Amino acid sequence: MSVRDFFSAARMLEVGGKSYRYFDLRALEQQGLGNIAKLPFSIKVLLEAAVRQYDGRAITQEHVKQIAGWSEGRDDNKEIPFIPARIVLQDFTGVPVVVDLAAMRDTVKKAGGDPKQINPLVPVDLVIDHSVMVDAFGSEDALEYNMNVEFERNEERYRFLRWAQTAFDNFRAVPPATGIVHQVNLEYLASVAATKTVDGETVVFPDSLVGTDSHTTMINGLGVVGWGVGGIEAEAGMLGQPLYFVAPEVIGFKLTGSLAEGATATDLALTVTQMLRKKGVVGKFVEFYGPGLANIGLADRATVANMAPEYGATIGYFPVDSETLAYLRGTGRSEEQIALVEAYYKAQGMFRTSDTPDPEFTDLIELDLGSVVPSLAGPKRPQDRIELTAMKESFNDIIRTPLDKGGYGLSDEKIEQTVPIKHPDGSTSKLSTGAVVIAAITSCTNTSNPSVMVGAGLLAKKAVERGLTKPGYVKSSLTPGSLVVTEYLHKAGLIEPLEALGFHVAGYGCATCIGNSGPLPDEVSTAIADNDLTVAAVLSGNRNFEGRIHAQVKANYLASPPLVVAYALAGTVNIDLQHDPIGYDRDNQPVYLQDIWPSSAEIKAAIGLSVSPDMFRAKYEHVFTQNERWNSIPVPQGELYEWDAKSTYIQNPPFFEQLGDGLHDIADIRNARVLALLGDSVTTDHISPAGNISPSSPAGSYLTDHHVERKDFNSYGSRRGNHEVMMRGTFANIRIRNQVAPGTEGGVTKYLPTDEVMSIYDASMKYQAEGQELIVIAGKEYGTGSSRDWAAKGTYLLGVKAVIAESFERIHRSNLVGMGVLPLQFQEGSGWNTLAIDGTETFHITGLSNEVKPGEELTVTATRQDGTTFTFPVIARLDSMVDVDYYHNGGILQTVLRQMIQAHV
Repeated sequence: MSVRDFFSAARMLEVGGKSYRYFDLRALEQQGLGNIAKLPFSIKVLLEAAVRQYDGRAITQEHVKQIAGWSEGRDDNKEIPFIPARIVLQDFTGVPVVVDLAAMRDTVKKAGGDPKQINPLVPVDLVIDHSVMVDAFGSEDALEYNMNVEFERNEERYRFLRWAQTAFDNFRAVPPATGIVHQVNLEYLASVAATKTVDGETVVFPDSLVGTDSHTTMINGLGVVGWGVGGIEAEAGMLGQPLYFVAPEVIGFKLTGSLAEGATATDLALTVTQMLRKKGVVGKFVEFYGPGLANIGLADRATVANMAPEYGATIGYFPVDSETLAYLRGTGRSEEQIALVEAYYKAQGMFRTSDTPDPEFTDLIELDLGSVVPSLAGPKRPQDRIELTAMKESFNDIIRTPLDKGGYGLSDEKIEQTVPIKHPDGSTSKLSTGAVVIAAITSCTNTSNPSVMVGAGLLAKKAVERGLTKPGYVKSSLTPGSLVVTEYLHKAGLIEPLEALGFHVAGYGCATCIGNSGPLPDEVSTAIADNDLTVAAVLSGNRNFEGRIHAQVKANYLASPPLVVAYALAGTVNIDLQHDPIGYDRDNQPVYLQDIWPSSAEIKAAIGLSVSPDMFRAKYEHVFTQNERWNSIPVPQGELYEWDAKSTYIQNPPFFEQLGDGLHDIADIRNARVLALLGDSVTTDHISPAGNISPSSPAGSYLTDHHVERKDFNSYGSRRGNHEVMMRGTFANIRIRNQVAPGTEGGVTKYLPTDEVMSIYDASMKYQAEGQELIVIAGKEYGTGSSRDWAAKGTYLLGVKAVIAESFERIHRSNLVGMGVLPLQFQEGSGWNTLAIDGTETFHITGLSNEVKPGEELTVTATRQDGTTFTFPVIARLDSMVDVDYYHNGGILQTVLRQMIQAHV
């Protein structure tokens, strides 16, 4: 690679006695390419990447002009390219990425090429953080026990990732029991100002990334542009393909004032999420500005940025400023790096101060931080915020709301039911509707933030001092996002009171929030099952979709870590914590939440005494080598992976088997049957669950047939390297409701030729054996949630040719295209309900050809069982010519492989 300076923008920067080359965006303004000064900071990052990486082919002069002229007018019909500085993976999504790369090497080898062509061209960091499960809890040995079980369950996956470390260049793996990918990224991996040596010169540029986890956006709090993509897009990016997308609208979010006493960063994040979901920012950038920025610390910013997938935005960006520098210093970054960040961003005109003029945005929204109040969100979606004072009323409303209205449909008799249970230690407790059976301080969102973690510890300390305890049925756990968290909690003297309430460290990773909550105690599980109880979880996570947290827990609420502790003490969500006692002290006197809630001054003082840069330096100094058990795993050798046909974790996927057949023409879809007819807000958790594998499910049957014992089933997420498990798990969520088989719940459908109700997987296999084409029809916000490429891969393997929905979430739409599945959108105001579609029809989708255009209108003709027909238009959600090319090739990876083979064979 050589340094290109097509736009005469290269300049030199001297910092600390070193010389750096950078590309000055203001040079473009001098050349009349646009009003660069008024661009949102996030758009400037995209522009800099285009200028620096301009090659005249993948990134053209027209692309640069388009981004530079963003303020003068966006064009929804033209896509722009972006090549990020690096890529991050977590292991649930990272394993299938590496599996695909290994399969691509096999394909290139068979075609007579060099397998090493398949190698990351940009730096890739994989953090193993999703495999720990809360099997043990509430004891001093919980951490060690869970780590041992994690390695036993996942040794095969870990051996595969160890092979990847040696087989691929530009690939590093952070071992298990280190922390959550986004927190490790924030505290260690991110540079803010990245550097690369090209032709003997060191080039400096904005750190940027994409990650195979939707909460990659957490890094936006540090002034780094980054967002979640599916593993399919990430693989293409690793192999040098730019990400192409329509230039985004940028919504300016003005912050004023400061948080009131008692309000936390979690409350702010839930408030922002609710506001932006209501406004509608799917596929857009959100950029925060205004005087209120000076009043929220970087950890608070990261908490808000982390929730961008929940409010639907591509990113939730905070510009680089003095708070960025303070955080870098506070987390142990070198003074040399901090000086480079400051000098570069100031030289580039991208360092925000109170005097910086506001950029021009597409639209504006505003929040007075002082209006934020303590809140929760739930019980089914993260955008459904509930003020703490309204929690009891809200819960009582939704449990009485009918099922078809989104509630639980409970009768008064059922609500008042109380079930006594006896615990192994001889104690007894009573379970009732709304009982908190899981209380988890977990996830990247909040464990990255010392203010809420210390707040939880102080609340626990005050509660213990008053003699409060939690009910025996509450499964409590603490799974921090980094090793530093427990370090400062120990130093602040807060681990002991947390442990006194059962919040022992159970692991370092993404646990309860991803569905790795582990089993409930037998006596609690039995009581719930035998009495069909509607119980609750309260967790400090970012996701609470149906069926995600635990199969037996129907009501799930997101809350700040202090509130997690509070609800663990109360033992129920059916309580008004403003007026009802949270418990009773040793003298049987009532204790109220306000009696034990720590003040902002107390939290600040504790942080000042316990958090230091040395902690971060010590914990991250040997991050890649400090886990001895990881180091002792044998490493397979060779540039090609030796697949084991007996493996139930890692299998060679079938995605590239037809590559040698050449390109097939794009053609109409005819006589398609409906595999699934789904409602609104179907998430990627509904489509491809990450948690428990039921023994009676097709995936469970597969594992049993392969002599895997129930205790070793692990989770869907851990088995994403095996397509046989994953396609059987597609649409297998226990809460999914398929209207092709009305009145059912779970992954079933009606096999229409015989009207037999069976699993979606079994029906798909029957249909595919008959050569029957299949489609899925859904409502609004289809594919919301995690950036789960298996939601698209599994759909493809089930033989689905197209998905017709009222609207798509950004990542899932892209993933469908990336797998060669056609996303189609009903016209505004239309949907399967308005068209009286019941899923028994057959469908012709016409207007498809090699000449199909982005956003083209196609015609669907539906034939009912009585022979009558009706037609309706749909929009082809191939949003760019690049999308069309990917679809024609059968997917992104097929496109890249063909290009590589043609170029080198």
